[in-house]
Amino acid sequence: MMVAGEASADLHGSRVVEALRRLDPEIVVYGMGGEHMRRAGAELIIDSSQLAVVGITEVFGRIRGLFQAYKFLKYFIKENKLTLLILIDFPDFNLSLARVARSAGVPVLYYISPQVWAWRSRRVRKIARRINKMAVIFPFEVAIYQNIGLDVEFVGHPLLDVFSSSPQEDMFLNHCLARGDPVIALLPGSREKEIQTLLPEMLRAADILVEKKPAAKFILPAAPTVNVQELKKFLYPHTIPISVVEDQTYRTIMAADLVIVASGTATLETAILGKPMVIVYQVSPLSYWVGKAMVKVNWIGLVNIVAGKKVVPELLQEEARGERIAAEALRILNDEAYRREMVEELAEVRKKLGTPGAATRVARMALEMIEANKVASNQLSARN
Repeated sequence: MMVAGEASADLHGSRVVEALRRLDPEIVVYGMGGEHMRRAGAELIIDSSQLAVVGITEVFGRIRGLFQAYKFLKYFIKENKLTLLILIDFPDFNLSLARVARSAGVPVLYYISPQVWAWRSRRVRKIARRINKMAVIFPFEVAIYQNIGLDVEFVGHPLLDVFSSSPQEDMFLNHCLARGDPVIALLPGSREKEIQTLLPEMLRAADILVEKKPAAKFILPAAPTVNVQELKKFLYPHTIPISVVEDQTYRTIMAADLVIVASGTATLETAILGKPMVIVYQVSPLSYWVGKAMVKVNWIGLVNIVAGKKVVPELLQEEARGERIAAEALRILNDEAYRREMVEELAEVRKKLGTPGAATRVARMALEMIEANKVASNQLSARN
């Protein structure tokens, strides 16, 4: 059984399901997941699309659905002879399921580790008690689990498998972007609150940038979860032309000379594609101070965390204003040496993320664990 509680986990899980079925066509994967896992061939017993949560307030709003899902999965694990449980991210929910599985004698493979290196580091020993093997996507995570004796393997980052080789010319042709004009991508996030907070400041930065660079062109990719008409309402007060595109985030990044991006996975996507960026982020003052007290990292952007140093600018809270965003953007566009150094650092970040094939490595790991479990069960039966 595979449990993926969020949209990104559903995508990464689907690739593991595809790899499992390719390596062993007879395998049956039950799961909690979404449309990606369903299309890959998983037999979904719970659709996670209505359960994914981000932030405390959203958890309170969907706690009943999460509890019902957990209760049913707990029953399913106890009543069925599973050979393996694969958990993907979604730590609080999945670590509780891991305890159920271990007590039922079901081995547990955890793919995409909880971010114990950032906050709640005490969870690492709980994880070691409940997980048989950890497949991590950042190289620095290996030592964390090795130090407590947990079987761990770095499989590479799954984003390396996501990107196609779509030519940059597609975006230029589709949106009439003249060659030589600076192209700036605006990625305000995929959640309503992020967009409400960050997009107005990104647009203010765009107004300033056009004053300095009249030929600049702007592209705003809308995430699948975003209402495009609602998104366009933010553009009405601004006279500069901004192309809004749907389901073309990666092509947009590839076409861009610069990306202004909300902190999150998108910073790694941008780094993998080798594009200079400015990271912005803003939350409520209370959330910021609570987070600052709990989080144990020097930077908020994943790209800087992976690099182990600041390779791209981060503008947080009061600094995430249009004037400051524009100033950082202009430095990247105008200072060729600064830009070149950033691109070189981003190439090093990509190297640290491993090589493509994470899903296949996880699938092979899973099959090895299933076989080992079968051997152990047969030996136990023979002794009895």
